[in-house]
Amino acid sequence: MSNNVRVRFAPSPTGPLHIGGVRTALFNYLFVKKHNGTFVLRIEDTDQNRYVEGAEDYIVKSLEWCGFPFDEGPGLNEKFGPYRQSERKHLYKQYADQLIAEGKAYYAFDTAEQLDAHRKQHEAEGKTFIYNWHNREKGRLVNSLVLTPEETQAKIDAGEDYVIRFLSPQDETLHLKDIIRGDIKIDTNTLDDKVLFKADGMPTYHLANIVDDHLMEISHVIRGEEWLPSLALHFQLYDAFGWEAPEFAHLPLILKPTGKGKLSKRDGDKLGFPVFPLEWTDPKTNDIARGYKEDGYFPEAVVNFLAFLGWNPGTEQEIFDLEGLVKAFDLNKVNKSGARFDPDKTKWFNHHYMQEQSNADLAVAFKNIQPELANIDEGYIEMVIALVKERATFVNDFWSLTSYFFVSPTNYDEKASKKAFKEGTKEILETVKGLIDGIKDVTAENLQNTIKGWITSNEIGFGKVMMPLRLALVGALQGPDVFDIMFMIGKNESIKRIDNAITTL
Repeated sequence: MSNNVRVRFAPSPTGPLHIGGVRTALFNYLFVKKHNGTFVLRIEDTDQNRYVEGAEDYIVKSLEWCGFPFDEGPGLNEKFGPYRQSERKHLYKQYADQLIAEGKAYYAFDTAEQLDAHRKQHEAEGKTFIYNWHNREKGRLVNSLVLTPEETQAKIDAGEDYVIRFLSPQDETLHLKDIIRGDIKIDTNTLDDKVLFKADGMPTYHLANIVDDHLMEISHVIRGEEWLPSLALHFQLYDAFGWEAPEFAHLPLILKPTGKGKLSKRDGDKLGFPVFPLEWTDPKTNDIARGYKEDGYFPEAVVNFLAFLGWNPGTEQEIFDLEGLVKAFDLNKVNKSGARFDPDKTKWFNHHYMQEQSNADLAVAFKNIQPELANIDEGYIEMVIALVKERATFVNDFWSLTSYFFVSPTNYDEKASKKAFKEGTKEILETVKGLIDGIKDVTAENLQNTIKGWITSNEIGFGKVMMPLRLALVGALQGPDVFDIMFMIGKNESIKRIDNAITTL
């Protein structure tokens, strides 16, 4: 392995960064940090028609929120800048021209209408049209392989649109290597002559990608499975230029929860989970797409569950912080087959990281999203959270779990009311009120000793007392220890709630 390990994450700014893209960035980051290398961000914006305002900023913020910002890229340590392909377009033509001069590429003047006619003709004959050795020199296509040099130059001088295509070899077998997928054999007769340079003066992804990776000294290309069909062309381009190719690793797809097909935004909308790291507002339609951050996920949870989409440490351990992932990560342990996305498992990870958060931090977060807590002391909120934290998966779960600590219940669960309030319940609660009122030093322990002592000495069934008492305090048969609730809301509030329950029920 190279001593100078450099990887790049190269998204297109055509919209929000999909969670699959975040997984690709994460695996690049884990690999390069394990080998003390450099994590490069490059913005591949050659397709200006699909460029979306704000998408690049979104990508950068997403990486920062997840906890793996880039080491080198736009505006940071620009050793090989610029890092936006649109700002590098002056570089690419010379490389396309080099391939032309060396007979490894050629000019093609076919119009879109001509190519469409060829496709339709092939379809009518039950064939598939491929622009390659099979037809490029038979006179039916218009390119510099069939035109004389003078005719070719005349077309260029006349301003005719042209593209530059790679001259793929005939009757050869390519032997490719992929860290994850092993040895791959490709019959070159099945390859088409890909366009390297477009009529609008911009390079295609293929040319720009190879040139940039070479000039930026990228040692390892770790990218999604969808780029696997491009591997043959990319290897051939490195060979054509006489450059040493980086090592390649193609990550498995992230599949729908059903395991069938690639995960999409539609799946998230349908099943109620986000597929983007941060909330995204479409600048054209103002449609809002949910984000993991805004949905209440902790970045540590997102990183942990993403790491397990396609990778396995080979042990039973599931909980890893970022540093632990860096130490454990190995591309050789990445699976070839697709990884099924499990929304319940993502929640399981978030529940774990919820328990890892400090109660003080959670109190601040809870107060920020709940208007009813504006004037409540954060210390009190922190104590409440400590009682219910283990039941919560998200910060926004807290209100349904704790509202009765802040607001007296006005409604009582109907089913619970029928179960808890029987003949004699009113008299029992009146007695409990008196017991509470008589306690001078109000602690959870003193409340428990007093009330449970009375129940035991009078040989009353605990359910006859504790169920209606909990219902009076909470409005439902839920929540932590009754005596903790009473201590938290205080003696006077407890008595007031018992009175209200007696009157109402």
